[in-house]
Amino acid sequence: MKSGLGFLIAALRCEIEGLEQLDRTSELVGTIGRLVHALQRERGLSNVLLASQGQRFAEQRREQLAESQHMEAAVRQSFEQLAAQSRIGNGARLFSRIAWVLPGLDALPELRRRIGVLEIGAAESTAAFVKLIAGLLAVVFEAADGATDPEISRVLVALFNFMQGKEFAGQERACGAAAFASGRNDGARQQQWLHLIDSQERCFKVFVSFSNAALAEVWRANQPPGQIAELERLRRIACAAPAGVALDPELSPLWFDCCTQRIDAMQAVEEQLAGQLRSICKQKTAEARDELAAHEALLLKLADASDPPGAAFFDSHGPAQPAGDAAPYGRQLERSILDMVQEQSHRLQAMSDELETVRTALNERKVVERAKGLLMAHRRISEQEAHKMLRQTAMNQGRRLTEVAESVLAMAELLPRNAAP
Repeated sequence: MKSGLGFLIAALRCEIEGLEQLDRTSELVGTIGRLVHALQRERGLSNVLLASQGQRFAEQRREQLAESQHMEAAVRQSFEQLAAQSRIGNGARLFSRIAWVLPGLDALPELRRRIGVLEIGAAESTAAFVKLIAGLLAVVFEAADGATDPEISRVLVALFNFMQGKEFAGQERACGAAAFASGRNDGARQQQWLHLIDSQERCFKVFVSFSNAALAEVWRANQPPGQIAELERLRRIACAAPAGVALDPELSPLWFDCCTQRIDAMQAVEEQLAGQLRSICKQKTAEARDELAAHEALLLKLADASDPPGAAFFDSHGPAQPAGDAAPYGRQLERSILDMVQEQSHRLQAMSDELETVRTALNERKVVERAKGLLMAHRRISEQEAHKMLRQTAMNQGRRLTEVAESVLAMAELLPRNAAP
């Protein structure tokens, strides 16, 4: 029968297995991030092409297709490698997300064909890309939700929110590109535009709160004042003008380039976050392996102990470790093992407490998204309108957005079944 130390060793092996799985998942997250970046650029170029009736960005789009396809192949390969793993902590949810997103990737060639021959409009093209990218980000969300180490969880939460904020920035680029290229804007598009700006800021705020100071500073440094000033100038031209006022189509490439510089800078920060994530995983795995080796060596010494097993369990005095270089045999050895078990227990409890704090951000997002879905279904409104309704209610009542969302969900059983429009 295994001793207490034997089970402590088994626990360490489980921890190492979990860290190695997180390392593989982290590589997948980085690969997905690069595909999302490629698709975001492809979406923006496609919008300009469609809004200009094929007059702008045709060659740039063709070049981008090759990059997007290359990144897609890398993601598919990562999916296959992940599926080959024997055990994954949150595999059911993670694989379900992947199963949902694969048909979207399979449908990309037909979407691209229709865009190339101008069969669809910019709004329909944007919606298709948004849906696919949302599916890819959902895979990242499940990776963050499945992490069991609080330090790794913090980086994953920061990374997920940064990627989500970058996606809103990409949607803003596509929205503005279509507006400028077509030479017109309207009230609905202006409201959507403002919603995208607000959504970016919320995501980046969460990123800063979960990121370390160095990465937060990198993010600030990647936003030159001149670039931000130009972005704000173009935003005002399109969003502050009365609905229906003509826009200058010549501003379309200027808007696209300005947004692209900002989004490319975001990608550099995202790559640093992904690199930090992999580095932490490898470091923690190495530390756990060193601890495992020390415990296995101690287990060999335990076999030579002369005292009955557990003799030191009820001791409340004496040093936990003998002085000098003397080998910890007998009761001293048992005390050292008990100390290690207690230390491991305290460490796991501390990790659990911190992990619960970190996961609050993810759980709050789930609650808000579910509440928005409920409002969209019963009020027959858009996601943007549902979010605005929740946020306005929170402001009017002086409550947090999550609290309002929880109240909406609590009323779910009392809401009537959907009636035909």
